[in-house]
Amino acid sequence: QVQLVESGGGLVQAGGSLRLSCAASARTFSTNYMGWFRQVPGKEREFVAHISWSGGNTYYADSVKGRFTISCDNAKNTGYLVMNSLKPEDTAVYYCATKSSSRRYGDWDSYDYWGQGTQVTVSS
Repeated sequence: QVQLVESGGGLVQAGGSLRLSCAASARTFSTNYMGWFRQVPGKEREFVAHISWSGGNTYYADSVKGRFTISCDNAKNTGYLVMNSLKPEDTAVYYCATKSSSRRYGDWDSYDYWGQGTQVTVSS
């Protein structure tokens, strides 16, 4: 069993930046790839970004491309999501998740493990 713990959320003004962290308790086959998703009440969980833990290709939702950067630190078993130029519409609970392959990386139900989520609120 893998545990993921997110941190770094908070309240920020529009145009500001935040860095989210996702610490994994262990590295297994099911943690080969990491994704970040976000969710607002009443809406489905939305794909944000995806990366291979070994440092391969990255993928982003169009809505965050050019503003958000996903990365991971193998030595620390920790993934990151740096969010710049934040907008009020980025307000959501952000979740990290891991999976064993990159197939269907944009589908939340293809991920094996999830963190508890961290709230990001962007004020206008």
